Amino acid sequence: MNRIHETAIVGHGVVFGDGNVVGPFSVILGPCRIGDGNWIGPNVVIGTPGETRGGSHPAAWDGDEGVGPIEIGDRNVIREFATVQQGWVDATRIGDDCYIMTKAHIPHDGQLGDSVTVSCSVMIGGHTVIGSGANVGLGAVVHQKRVIGAGAMVGMGSVVTRDVPPFAMAYGSPAATRGANKIGLARAGFDEATVNAVDELLRQGEDVSGLLPGEMRRFQESIDRVAQH
Repeated sequence: MNRIHETAIVGHGVVFGDGNVVGPFSVILGPCRIGDGNWIGPNVVIGTPGETRGGSHPAAWDGDEGVGPIEIGDRNVIREFATVQQGWVDATRIGDDCYIMTKAHIPHDGQLGDSVTVSCSVMIGGHTVIGSGANVGLGAVVHQKRVIGAGAMVGMGSVVTRDVPPFAMAYGSPAATRGANKIGLARAGFDEATVNAVDELLRQGEDVSGLLPGEMRRFQESIDRVAQH
């Protein structure tokens, strides 16, 4: 069973799993696949085309075919007035257990891993990749085609113009890496010695591949994939 408010608009090509809630006056347009147990608040817009000058702008709410797919996993919370745009080159993807706060913008071809937090009024540029467990603070702005690594934390009001390594703490305008997200590392199961070593290397601008091999490999793979778009 899904609970979809009678004022919500659900377009052609939207496929729901089970146990989803869709609030009043929300608009969800296809092609879009939504998993199980998601909470989509009032006045959320999912599925308008990407903001590309000269690109197609179909009236998908009136039966036109949408542009590109959106894939949303399970148990996500998407708060009021948030926007999620359709894919343009690739699908726009949101993993599982993400929390997307009010007025946040998820762009065309955006890729969010699992358990990502996108705070109020965050603006994200197209093709951006945000790794699992990352946290983007209030009002941050992320330039298009940037990669924010798994477990990273971006401070509120930051302007992200460069890629942010996994488990880094980055803030400022432009944002710069200031050390490690120690709490995130500890929660991910890393011991104190590793946490301190990662923090020291990130503060010095050094490579942390020796300490975070899997995370850095996935980080580089995302950078390479984004560069192809």
